[in-house]
Amino acid sequence: MNDKLTLNNLEKLMEMETQLRGEYQPKLDEKDAAISKLDDKKTALETRISELEKTIATQLTTITELSGKSKDAQALEQRNRELHNRSENMKEEIAAAKGRVKALQKDLAAERSELAELKKYDPQRLRKNLDATKKKLAEKTTAADKLQKSLSQARAENTQLEQKVKDLEAQVAETNAESEDQTDEGSQAAA
Repeated sequence: MNDKLTLNNLEKLMEMETQLRGEYQPKLDEKDAAISKLDDKKTALETRISELEKTIATQLTTITELSGKSKDAQALEQRNRELHNRSENMKEEIAAAKGRVKALQKDLAAERSELAELKKYDPQRLRKNLDATKKKLAEKTTAADKLQKSLSQARAENTQLEQKVKDLEAQVAETNAESEDQTDEGSQAAA
C-alpha cells in the first residue's frame, strides 16, 4: 500500500515537474531577454560615457590651446565660460548616466538572483532524482514480493503442521480411549 502511495507521489512529482517547467520556462526566457537588454543598455551607456569623457578631454585641450594662442582675453574668457558650462552639463549627463548604469547593474543583479532561484527547479536534476527513487521503489517492491511469497509458504507449512498435530492428538486420544476400554474390559473379566 505504501509502495502504491509512493508511486502515486512520484507520478505527482513528475506532473509537478512538467507543470513547473511549463510555468517557469517562459519566465526564464523573459528574464534572459531582460538581462540581455539590460546588458545592451549598460554597454550603450558606457560607450556614451566614454564618448562624453573624450569630448570633455577634447574640449579641455581646445580651451587650453585657445587660452595660449588667443590675444583677445574677453573672447577667450567667453569661450572658456561656454566650454566650462558645456563640460559641467556633460559632467551632469555623465553622473546621470553613471546613476542609470548603477540602477541597471542592480536590476541585472536582481534578475540574475531570480534566474538562479528559478534554476533551482532544474528539470534534469528532478528527473534524475525521480529515476533514482523509481529504482529504489522497484527494488523494495521486489523485496516485498519475495517476503510475501516466503510468508505465504510459511503460513501454508504452519497450517499443514497444525493439521498434523490435530490428527496426531486425535490418534493419541483414540489410542488412549481404546486402551482404557481394554483395561476396563480386562478388569471386568477378572472380576
